[in-house]
Amino acid sequence: MGELVRLEVEDGVATIRIDRPKMNALDAQAQEEIRAAAEEASAREDVRAVVLYGGERVFAAGADIKEMAAKSYTDMVTHSGRLQAAFTAVARIPKPVVAAVTGYALGGGCELALCADVRIAGESATFGQPEILLGIIPGAGGTQRLSRLVGPSRAKDLIYTGRFVKAQEALSIGLADRVVPDDRVYAEALAWAGQFRSAASYALRAAKEAVDRGLEVDLETGLEIERIQFAALFGTEDRTTGMRSFIEEGPGKARFEGR
Repeated sequence: MGELVRLEVEDGVATIRIDRPKMNALDAQAQEEIRAAAEEASAREDVRAVVLYGGERVFAAGADIKEMAAKSYTDMVTHSGRLQAAFTAVARIPKPVVAAVTGYALGGGCELALCADVRIAGESATFGQPEILLGIIPGAGGTQRLSRLVGPSRAKDLIYTGRFVKAQEALSIGLADRVVPDDRVYAEALAWAGQFRSAASYALRAAKEAVDRGLEVDLETGLEIERIQFAALFGTEDRTTGMRSFIEEGPGKARFEGR
């Protein structure tokens, strides 16, 4: 249990909860606690899916600029690696991950949301990568994950201008996957994550690995990643259970054990 970031687990769903009033600025301590929470969520067998959440008011308004302003180039050579490692730990959680975005998701906050598989935003949510207005660029994956999600032209527009994106525009360009009333954001995220409580967890892991790793390579290599993951699932009990249930009971009735 971190001081600024908590991992809360209930009925198979973990919430990585950022709690650094008043704007959830992501200082070095928060970044390290995010990494630790992500690694714990990855390792725990009682966690089947994960919600990223900053509370009712704000998701995360970005890095702690006061802390960052005091750093030199040599400081950032070291710190930037730790920063990326924290966010990569979230992106590599081998389970379904949903970001519940309320209020601002700016800079590092937007980059954290990009690490999720799905983003559910409140009607008043605001996304953005305003680093250019500080004379820098995104450093926690924004130039890479945003361009892969919304395409290079849209990503360049957002990164070059530093402009803010409201929820409906975020939905239209694919930065958000669903927009709901502000007071329903966390409940909707929990409901999305909750559908995986009894799912075939190794198949979900394989699907996420195939999609994410496949986006990093050429098509032929991606197809080989898919083939290997597909074949490997024939060594799981869930595959046997799922196919037997389909034959005997029809689709969608299998009761998986996550083995």
